[in-house]
Amino acid sequence: MKYFLISILFLTLSAAQNCHGPSDAPSQKLVQKDLDGLHKAYFASGCFWCVEAIFESVIGVEEAISGYTGGKTQDPTYESVSAGVTDHAEAVEVYYDSTKIDYPTLLKVFFGSHDPTTLNRQGPDAGTQYRSGIYYQNDNEKELILDLISDLREKDTFKGEITTEVAPLSIFYRAEEYHQDYEMKNPNNPYVRAVSIPRLKKFQRAYPELLKEAH
Repeated sequence: MKYFLISILFLTLSAAQNCHGPSDAPSQKLVQKDLDGLHKAYFASGCFWCVEAIFESVIGVEEAISGYTGGKTQDPTYESVSAGVTDHAEAVEVYYDSTKIDYPTLLKVFFGSHDPTTLNRQGPDAGTQYRSGIYYQNDNEKELILDLISDLREKDTFKGEITTEVAPLSIFYRAEEYHQDYEMKNPNNPYVRAVSIPRLKKFQRAYPELLKEAH
């Protein structure tokens, strides 16, 4: 039993450390996709490696970009965001085809793929940069968000109080290149194996009707 507990502790510490480390895969040149004409949406729900992979598994989502938003510092870096000095959240910029998926469904993906009741924490990751947040671009999105949160509270969907930050989008800063498609490029990373992949699979089991065929 002691050996088992030590092993679990080691795995947890390794996972936490690797969430803040560089890619263990060779540098790969980004293949640019044609994103013209697509709608965009902005979400934060913990480590963006996990969030990016979840949204990219959904029908109608053509791309998800890891980055930072919700802060006041210009041109934030991963190091400064991780230090908690910029007020930014790790977030994703979701490009979606509105003929295949609508904004309310993206909200369903958001609330169905993380715990919005844990303030400034998601899984093993703690800090304001890991907060739950939705950043709207217009009044229609804001109304949809607030109506859904009100409905979730009324139905007691979650055991605790929803702490999701709802704020207008300011500037979204694209994260460093090694963060893009991190889970896909680094499937053997300890954090990815212990946290990202289980989180993705949990979402996939809950919402199979939303998944692309490849997933």
